[in-house]
Amino acid sequence: MGFEALKEEVCAANKVVVEAGLVLLTWGNVSGADREAGVFAIKPSGVGYDDLSPDDIVVLDIETGDVVEGELRPSSDTPTHAVLYQSFPEIAGVVHTHSTHATACAQAGVEIPCMGTTHADHFYGTIPLTRQMTAEEIASAYERNTGVVIVERFVEGGLSPTEIPGVLVAGHGPFAWGKDIKTAVGNAIVLEEVARTLFLTRTLNPEARPIPRALLDKHFLRKHGPDAYYGQRH
Repeated sequence: MGFEALKEEVCAANKVVVEAGLVLLTWGNVSGADREAGVFAIKPSGVGYDDLSPDDIVVLDIETGDVVEGELRPSSDTPTHAVLYQSFPEIAGVVHTHSTHATACAQAGVEIPCMGTTHADHFYGTIPLTRQMTAEEIASAYERNTGVVIVERFVEGGLSPTEIPGVLVAGHGPFAWGKDIKTAVGNAIVLEEVARTLFLTRTLNPEARPIPRALLDKHFLRKHGPDAYYGQRH
């Protein structure tokens, strides 16, 4: 069974995150899922973006992690993506980068509060930070356990992965996701931008506070709520 359309979309998305300035060298990866087929496709490990083609993209079974299609080794972060797909059935795209400002927040142990409406249009509140992984978690199945601590943060915090489609992994960097690959890429771009504007905002005014709940509700719900009215109806 071929997955040419999925591989083409994933290949194109990996190039978009480079063009958007979120990825240097090979520091990142994008995956996309075909939920009906029970698979996801991801960038191969260590392959440069200039050389990347749809034929290089690796397709894996979501539940088992077994390679379904592809000759190259999948990204080293593949187990993290697999855990996110297994745990968050609403998502069909995942983006991991080491974008500068979001990574700085992850390294500094700083969550990203909602300081303005740009953030509120995409994330319904603070973008959370995971706990630090233990030495045992790092030594055994590190990449899988990266996904585990992400899911743990959402479960223990009572957070919705559809309302807050992104996270900072402590000491590591950002992951973002979405209902499809395009949405996941957009959320990764926004995550970096709100991390950047948080830095600028707090530089200008260290006492700056998050926006009021009423403004957060208005901006998020007018785009994503049950009575959303932003954009065009199709």
